[in-house]
Amino acid sequence: MATPHTIAVAGKGGVGKTTTCGMIIDYLCSKKTGPVLVVDADANSNLNEVLGVEVETSLGAIREEMAQAELKGTIPSGMTKADYADFKFSSAIVEEDEFDLLVMGRTQGKGCYCYVNGVLKSQVDKYAKNYSYIVMDNEAGLEHVARGTLPHVDTMLLISDCSRRGVQAAARIAEMIGEMELKPGKMGIIINRAPNGELDSGVKAEIGKHGLELLGVLPQDEAVYRCDCDGEPSSKLPQSNPVKQALKGIMQELGL
Repeated sequence: MATPHTIAVAGKGGVGKTTTCGMIIDYLCSKKTGPVLVVDADANSNLNEVLGVEVETSLGAIREEMAQAELKGTIPSGMTKADYADFKFSSAIVEEDEFDLLVMGRTQGKGCYCYVNGVLKSQVDKYAKNYSYIVMDNEAGLEHVARGTLPHVDTMLLISDCSRRGVQAAARIAEMIGEMELKPGKMGIIINRAPNGELDSGVKAEIGKHGLELLGVLPQDEAVYRCDCDGEPSSKLPQSNPVKQALKGIMQELGL
């Protein structure tokens, strides 16, 4: 299989980033062009809820467990550290019909996890070739992208609500991407929750001021809002939903 197309989604908390990410995954799955590897790299994200998936463990929890096992000398005899890591990490993948999900989670303890981070990268590298797409939901600091856990980012999507502050936060992330020399193939901003799907002129001016490319606008939608309030998977809303329709147009414009 060819190298997967990697999509990274970023934005500050509260702008609907994870909801948008879930709908992007649903769109890619609906195309039936191959399996999708979903990486939830935001410690505060609930991407599994948006997708309607149960998650039993995270890579952060396994990383913690492994560090403890190493300290206590409880790694099973006859297993190398690398074999044990491989065995443990493989249990973290949640397999669905059209996508698989890896949740990064967070590490509670202190100390250096450089070795395990290296294993984590090798795990993503190992799995990557089995997928047509990798979609990563990031925290605003882009820690995992910066650390090189992901292969090269082909499409970087910055998500903002229709506020100047949201756009300013997205612009800071874009600046960080420049400083880290990540050089994504394509990068732009998607404005979420716009009343009547229309962009305010002040917000449009703010986007221009920061030199961001506007990829599209998603409308404010009652059904998505209800899903978010009730903890229902918004990615499973019908394809006729206005947000899904608008997002489909953006993805098609991007050639995805």
